Amino acid sequence: MGAPTTDFYGLEGLLDDDERQILLGMREFLAREVAPIITDHWVRATFPFEIVPGLAALGTAGLAFDGPGGGRRRFLLDGMLAMEMARVDPSIATFHGVHSGLAMGSIQLCGSEEQKERWLPAMARWEKIGAFGLTEPDAGSGAAGGLTTTATRDGDEWVLDGEKKWIGNATFADLTIIWARDTASDEVLGFVVEKDTPGFSTEPIGDKIALRVVQNAHITLDGVRVPEANRLQGANSFEDTGRVLLMTRAGVAWMAVGCALGAYEHALAYATEREQFGQKIAGFQLIQDLLVQMLGNTTASATLCVQLSQLQDAGKATDAQASLAKAFCTVRMRETVGYARELLGGNGILLDHQVGRFVADAEAIYSYEGTREINTLIVGRDITGIGAFV
Repeated sequence: MGAPTTDFYGLEGLLDDDERQILLGMREFLAREVAPIITDHWVRATFPFEIVPGLAALGTAGLAFDGPGGGRRRFLLDGMLAMEMARVDPSIATFHGVHSGLAMGSIQLCGSEEQKERWLPAMARWEKIGAFGLTEPDAGSGAAGGLTTTATRDGDEWVLDGEKKWIGNATFADLTIIWARDTASDEVLGFVVEKDTPGFSTEPIGDKIALRVVQNAHITLDGVRVPEANRLQGANSFEDTGRVLLMTRAGVAWMAVGCALGAYEHALAYATEREQFGQKIAGFQLIQDLLVQMLGNTTASATLCVQLSQLQDAGKATDAQASLAKAFCTVRMRETVGYARELLGGNGILLDHQVGRFVADAEAIYSYEGTREINTLIVGRDITGIGAFV
């Protein structure tokens, strides 16, 4: 299985031979192991744990990191892998991104060398799966200043109290990164909370219309005692949390491209098979117009992400650049999946034709890792020098 024809500007050509083999391995794995089963899991809102060993064998967790558990590969490849997963199923891309990006990234960017050695190699092998607990029931976009989960020092331990919401992977994760406000300094600190720690409980969030395969949890922390050794030594303010989010926000932009591509590719296949008025609908001018608009959206978004990844690889990416990509790509994604559903007519709402799944999942990608409005304000502050936040 080679490069898809939907890579209209040949962006995969920017990868070297080894990187292309990794991407090809992911593509083949997804086609063989994920695509045939994912709609059934989406309907039942269950996670396909049976794919984890195969995913682990690909060696893609922590791919862009140096040091323990890292793959020492470019962010460009990491982003293209996120796109590749999302074009088959955005939930699998999210599962991978939470573990490899948010959880492993928190330890990589904010952990001590000892902490990296302790956790990252096992996480890279998927022997321990991670989650990332920042969002709260009453603190989403306002997490920087509104975080209410508290951390209180008690000798060689910290006592965590509060709640987290929408935490992907948390129902089964072995390690959850919890961000909490120090009651003494009022600064936001990071902690690694291990599974089955007393006082740490998770409740699955059901009845979702998007990313139904992702197992989100409402977390309650009731007097959870965490040793000082589990406090991320380099996480001493929300600015440190922001370093993780800068990296992963770029990955979400890539996921948005993948979600849009998945819908476009199913719509393109449908158009070349569906007949009306005695001919394939792909031969109608209005259908071709929809297809070209979708291709333009995905190509423009992918090229933007390529440059952002190259800035990351050079150590030059900024919060505003990541936010612009996330905002732009998710808007174009939302438009593209809508065009795909429109092209399929009534069949667009049937899961048998796949597009409806991408339409629904796009709604979650549009909102998480910073809404369009919040990311717009980050960029607006950067270009004007004036903060317009409340």
